Amino acid sequence: MVTDAAPASPALPARSILVHDALRAAGIPGEIVVLPDAASTAVLAAEALGVEVGAIANSLVFWSDDEPLLVMTSGAHRVDTAALAARLGRGKIARATPDQVRAATGQAIGGVAPTGHPAPLTTIVDEDLAAYPEIWAAGGTPHTVFPLTYDQLVRLTAATVAKVD
Repeated sequence: MVTDAAPASPALPARSILVHDALRAAGIPGEIVVLPDAASTAVLAAEALGVEVGAIANSLVFWSDDEPLLVMTSGAHRVDTAALAARLGRGKIARATPDQVRAATGQAIGGVAPTGHPAPLTTIVDEDLAAYPEIWAAGGTPHTVFPLTYDQLVRLTAATVAKVD
């Protein structure tokens, strides 16, 4: 489990406070954990938390049909954008630029949370995350993460569940 992490406190970064408040508003009790080092990739987050990389809900922002698309994928997967676009009946899905990510989420790449954005995002959740009793997502910065269940993630994001790889 988490060894070198501190529980959420009033000293959370501003972006993480927004995420914390959104979690509480949704009835999700998971505390935001501040990691000593940035965990901007699923592998780094899994190592810091002592969990399988597949239990990391990796937040990837794409651009499709003139809007941002948040894909919450298992850290063990890569998103097949062509296959996902076909499954969803969307036009091309392309990686968002850092500026598009920041505008859509208010958060930087490597720390994008599934919530706490300026406006709700169309979200896809990887069906394979359901295999884990507890998953971890970014908490609004590359140094913050929080635990939740698959069902909580789907409910929190009002997501469409899909195969993403």
